[in-house]
Amino acid sequence: MNKLAEFVKERRKEVNLTQEEFAERVGVALTVVRKIEQGKTNLNMDKVNLVLSMFGHELAPVNSKELNA
Repeated sequence: MNKLAEFVKERRKEVNLTQEEFAERVGVALTVVRKIEQGKTNLNMDKVNLVLSMFGHELAPVNSKELNA
């Protein structure tokens, strides 16, 4: 499982919410939460950031050269 999927699933479970409850609280469709937790790659970045904002995080582009430094 990829890191985003693991992060969202673990944090959601820490707050004791089902996928459906979490999606409702965030204001996204249940399918958005499911796709994220399944590690799908065709995700809407705005929707992902809505989900991540619940945990005080944000997904943003990073220069790959910076990662290797």
